[in-house]
Amino acid sequence: AVRVLVLQAAWALAGGQVRYSVPEEAKAGTVVGRVAQDLGLEAGEAEARRLRLVAQGRRASVEVSGASGALLVSSRLDREELCGKSAPCALRLEVLVERPLRVFHVELEVTDINDNAPIFPVDEEALNIAESSVPGSRFPLEGASDADIGANAQLSYTLSPSEYFSLDHQGNNDQSASLGLILTKALDRETIPVHRLVLTATDGGRPSLTGTMELVISVLDANDNAPQFNQTVYKVKVLEGSELGTQLVTLSATDPDEGINSDIIYLFSRHASTKVKEMFTIDETKGEIRLQGKLDFEEVESYEIPVEARDKGSPPLSGHCKVVLEVLDVNDNAPEVSVTSLSVPVSEDASVGTVVALLSVSDRDSGANGRVRCWVWPASPFGLEATFAGSYSLVLREALDRERVSEYEVEVVAEDGGAPALRGRRGLRVPVSDVNDNAPAFAQAVYTVLARENNAAGAELARLWARDPDEAGNGRVSYSVWEGGLGGGWRPASSYVSFEVRAVDAGEPPLCGNATVQLFVLDENDNAPALLPAAGSGPEAGGVAGSASAAAAGSVSVSGTLWAWAAWGAPAGQVVAKIRAVDADSGYNAWLRYEVWEPRGKGPFRVGLYSGEVSTARALEEADGPRQRLVIVVRDHGEPARSATATLSVSLVEAAEAALAAAAGSSSYPRSAAGVEMGPGAASAATNVWLVVAICAVSSLFLLAVVLYGASRWAPRAAVLSGPGPTTLVCASEVGSWSYSQRHSRSLCVADGAGKSDLMVFSPNFPLPPPGPA
Repeated sequence: AVRVLVLQAAWALAGGQVRYSVPEEAKAGTVVGRVAQDLGLEAGEAEARRLRLVAQGRRASVEVSGASGALLVSSRLDREELCGKSAPCALRLEVLVERPLRVFHVELEVTDINDNAPIFPVDEEALNIAESSVPGSRFPLEGASDADIGANAQLSYTLSPSEYFSLDHQGNNDQSASLGLILTKALDRETIPVHRLVLTATDGGRPSLTGTMELVISVLDANDNAPQFNQTVYKVKVLEGSELGTQLVTLSATDPDEGINSDIIYLFSRHASTKVKEMFTIDETKGEIRLQGKLDFEEVESYEIPVEARDKGSPPLSGHCKVVLEVLDVNDNAPEVSVTSLSVPVSEDASVGTVVALLSVSDRDSGANGRVRCWVWPASPFGLEATFAGSYSLVLREALDRERVSEYEVEVVAEDGGAPALRGRRGLRVPVSDVNDNAPAFAQAVYTVLARENNAAGAELARLWARDPDEAGNGRVSYSVWEGGLGGGWRPASSYVSFEVRAVDAGEPPLCGNATVQLFVLDENDNAPALLPAAGSGPEAGGVAGSASAAAAGSVSVSGTLWAWAAWGAPAGQVVAKIRAVDADSGYNAWLRYEVWEPRGKGPFRVGLYSGEVSTARALEEADGPRQRLVIVVRDHGEPARSATATLSVSLVEAAEAALAAAAGSSSYPRSAAGVEMGPGAASAATNVWLVVAICAVSSLFLLAVVLYGASRWAPRAAVLSGPGPTTLVCASEVGSWSYSQRHSRSLCVADGAGKSDLMVFSPNFPLPPPGPA
């Protein structure tokens, strides 16, 4: 009775409508409700008044019992067939009674039970995965669907045990949910070429129902690198009302393979919806996604675009990403930058704060979208200063240097406060004008120049160059020799001279730079050896002496005859006479050697190679005859060599005659043991040795001083005519004779004669310049 009253009250409140509920799949004959009783009909009245059910539109699968007046299930009730995914599932029924005719509305709700298992789109899905895929790679899968609703349709997924794969299920059963297969261990096609896994979907019903799909995973060989996007999710914002064809985003995927396996094409994933494909296009080669439909923020606020990057390998491999597109509402005017005044070029000595240009900036938008901030790129050496609203001055912030940067490309950037911000740009070209702020500079502070003697006035000795980085007249350089360097003009140089060269530019005021030139004059072999007469020679001396004239290389000049005496039986090595000669040149060119020209072969006499002493080569015999005539050639070491000849006549006499001859000449000449004329050379040999030693010692000290000075001053610099060469040391005497040190030293002839002054005390390590005109 209570139930009837409650139903009647509910019916009255609902305006004459009765509501019932019944679970789907209820068995036929199941009583849903007592309609006659709930409508207030008496027992037996339902049949008398022909109580019956009239369905509206759908097959109701229920009926009213005429005898009992109860609403019964007549056939199978399937909520999914009746209502699909709609909830709640309500059937509108009409109940008729006659006498009098009345219509009652009955609403029957069919409740869901977990009678549908999850279903995958296919029973078996084939996946191709490269064996070179790295662990952590994700492969999207398509999930199952469940026709039930509510908790009965909440799905969870499990994967059959595998050491190579795991399952990744993100989100719920909404639009953003994704299902993927994760590689947990590197694949090896040679070990397992095919993996078969079972993917199980379980719903949330009680008891739960499951659906399965077999995954057949083929491990691919060769093309073993799938394209990879640089982002898994691209987020893009675009204004509504954007023009068709607008580029929204450029996707970038890379494939480390080579050749055709690294060629990538971009396409929408097979999971992309039809709506996405209608609204957007993708360039297969560039990865550019463009708009081909009209965006409406009020209709759709965001799109999710699944994209696949596929290479052209065989079989092809794919990488996946998602583009999340957000539609925005609208700052559509960029700032404008205009130049009011431009003062160029700018002098490089312009002071900091100098105004270079006046700019005007405007934005047609208002509010935050019209508020503009400006800056300069690059940030130095220029900057912007605001003068008043919308006006700026481009000013100099740092000192300029034209030699470092001769022209600046300046870009003024203006940005509004919109979201997203819009920018306007204006480029300016600012050239820098030159001032004379750089003096000419030589490459070296000191230049060493080697020149041969006998150069004519005006001959070129060396070329010097000074660099001035300024331009035009400020960088035009003229050269001059400093007036104090050479006494105001050309003059003959000694073996060494030093002077300064000055470089002056044509700027205003002019600037100058100096360099020191150290000139070494190299000797040429332009003097032949000259024979010196015997000391005290004259008619009364009983000896005939003459001078030999110089001759060119290979020629011999005839000279006077020198006389000497030697006793038969004189031992080998007995000095008979000494040939004396001097060469006005220096160095090698003055280093003399003596040779017996006639007689050829082994004679009784020999001459010292460097001393000029004529001595017996063996004991003298009567067979050697009464007189020996010797022709002696004196040569220097120059190139070409020059020479002179001397004739020496040696009389071979008895020891007594030699003693008489020696007694006759004792007042003028010292005599040898054999009693012949020895000449002044033998008497002064010891003096010459000490003189040569003293000169060599002084020259060595001077050479050491020059080397130390050169090491401190010239070592970092290169000589104008410098070059590698062997070092040769020589020593100079006061009369120009030289000693040479290679394996041993010999003292050469030193005698009375006209002295000459030579400052050339060493031969530098430079190759000789070609000989000049004599």
